[in-house]
Amino acid sequence: MTQAARVDLNSDLGEGFGQWTLGDDDALLGVVTSANVACGFHAGDAPTMRRVCARAVASGVAIGAQVGYRDLPGFGRRFIDVEPEALTADVVYQLGALEGFARIAGDRVRYVKPHGALYNAIVHHEEQAAAVVAAVVAYDRTLPVLGLPGSAWLRLAAEAGLTVVHEAFADRAYTPEGTLVSRRLSGAVLHDPAEIAARCVAMAAGEPIRDVEGGELTLQPGSICVHGDTPGAVEIARQVRQALTAAGVELAPFAG
Repeated sequence: MTQAARVDLNSDLGEGFGQWTLGDDDALLGVVTSANVACGFHAGDAPTMRRVCARAVASGVAIGAQVGYRDLPGFGRRFIDVEPEALTADVVYQLGALEGFARIAGDRVRYVKPHGALYNAIVHHEEQAAAVVAAVVAYDRTLPVLGLPGSAWLRLAAEAGLTVVHEAFADRAYTPEGTLVSRRLSGAVLHDPAEIAARCVAMAAGEPIRDVEGGELTLQPGSICVHGDTPGAVEIARQVRQALTAAGVELAPFAG
């Protein structure tokens, strides 16, 4: 690298529910710098939110609200044609729920990241993107928002005066347009830790990576996501962190 770089490393955490667990929250909290904590609509429950917030604070990891559709059976990965006013209220509800547990842990919610189908929908769905923006503006307009570069979500958020942060995905394949390849297609999720780590170093350096068709795509993210539910997520995250650090990249939360 010709100059020093700084990037946040985030992961979706707290996605268990009741006796059902998903991912290794504790191990990932020892690697990432920001935790996108599920707020109970697509995954997560009150005890899980409280536990993850407490451990995030103990680990010096920033707490973010991972908001999604009300869809526990589908893990929030199914589009729901919800009315804009209802979606705004649902997002405010989730922010308030997580805020309570963050405060009990001695911190607060520091940013907002939509989850799953909602994340993908508001890349292009203007009404739903505006509804999520309205929720953040109504709740706390100082909260940064995390999303896909070029999305309606980030454009409308910036127009509303919110701080926007560009996100890239360590373990997901990209289309030439810079959107994520659908999980329904083969090769959408990457699994080789060394390959993923090398891609992340390139992203942080502003160098191109290969899209799904073999072309070059430059992302330049402020935050890189390693999915907590990807098989081998902890090892992937560790190799990504090691590779970024070895390349001279400073790892730090984007939300102070």
